[in-house]
Amino acid sequence: KCEHSRQISQSQEELTSSSFLLSRLSKPCAERMASSLAQHSVESALEKHLPEEELKEVKRILYGRPVEDIGSDLPESAHKQAKEQNFALQAYRISAPAEQIRSARLVKLGLVQNAIVKPTTAPIVEQRAALHDRIKSITECAAQCGVRIICYQEAWTTPFFFCTREKYPWLELAESAEDGPTTKLCQELARQHNMVIISPILERDSENLDIIANTAVVIDNHGAVLGKSRKNHIPRVGDFNESTYYFEGNTGHRVFETEFGRIAINICYGRHHPLNWMMYAMNGAEVIFNPSATVGALSEPMWSIEARNAAIANSVYTCAINRVGTERFENEFTSGDGKSAHHEFGEFYGSSYVAAPDGCRTPGLPRDQDGLLVTEVDLNLQRQIRDKWCFSMTGRYDMYAQQLTEFTSDGYQRPIIRASK
Repeated sequence: KCEHSRQISQSQEELTSSSFLLSRLSKPCAERMASSLAQHSVESALEKHLPEEELKEVKRILYGRPVEDIGSDLPESAHKQAKEQNFALQAYRISAPAEQIRSARLVKLGLVQNAIVKPTTAPIVEQRAALHDRIKSITECAAQCGVRIICYQEAWTTPFFFCTREKYPWLELAESAEDGPTTKLCQELARQHNMVIISPILERDSENLDIIANTAVVIDNHGAVLGKSRKNHIPRVGDFNESTYYFEGNTGHRVFETEFGRIAINICYGRHHPLNWMMYAMNGAEVIFNPSATVGALSEPMWSIEARNAAIANSVYTCAINRVGTERFENEFTSGDGKSAHHEFGEFYGSSYVAAPDGCRTPGLPRDQDGLLVTEVDLNLQRQIRDKWCFSMTGRYDMYAQQLTEFTSDGYQRPIIRASK
């Protein structure tokens, strides 16, 4: 017994050590694993190079309890479309224990990641039209799969041109959240497919001095504009020169009640701010979407952690969405870091995933390919996990509210106790 316990303890230490994977792989195998990871996804690299039993344990540690792969349950027509149009199609189920009184609250979520279709030098109307066509097609595939709430990536109708600091022609792509061409397209799709659509766009608010905003438009399953939510936190790091175009949003932490559940949108950089997630959850969100556009050199090690951590801390479902590909711009730009001017922002690494209140999560979409991630979730899991972990009961929100109020006041004195001299 003692020897068996010692072996189990040793195995657990090996699994959780940072050098576990490399220590179990030969150098050629490790190099092949790195190569497959660079080309596709973390999951595919693990599956290709780890023995089955070790793979199972590594996945348990990295991703929590297993989620069910339901890709084979999707219509053959959906798989055929994905193959013909070259986008990944993955599907999973995150279940919850059956209850005696409440029925299961099942809803299929759809996450879409994609690269731009036309080069950035093409006429901007053609660029947007090509993206409209691409997303319309993927949305139609999602409808075949039974998706009821779908979310596209941040600023999906444009290249992520904010790195350039150029105003034109890019600002011509900013449009009305209420009745712009993209919203009208999404209204048509929502009505046709009985689907709630979250459409993150670059907004021009012509009713308020033509201000520009980074905005997610929410369209209900009957085609009505339910409302909009603007980006709360604006990055000022690297080539993310977004404050050249817009400032922090003014819509707070809105939650949208739909026929399929209460949803909120925490756009991109807001995922780095734990209180941002918390406020959406406190306002009643059951699913928080995080449409993003972020590059590997800057944020990839954080990507798999942040949305999953937010799901755990706030007992909600979170959906992390990132675009893919490398976008090249005609004019060089600099990053303010002393390095030479360049034409490219960096590689957007996709890897979109869904995380659950108990910390489990789906595998990610590929790093290098357009994709649709379909995830069936049971919203009952939210309350079950809150009952189990009691985070809401033990949260001490009154204490934090008081101390944050004091912290934001002039003359705040930090309560640091120092040793006497």
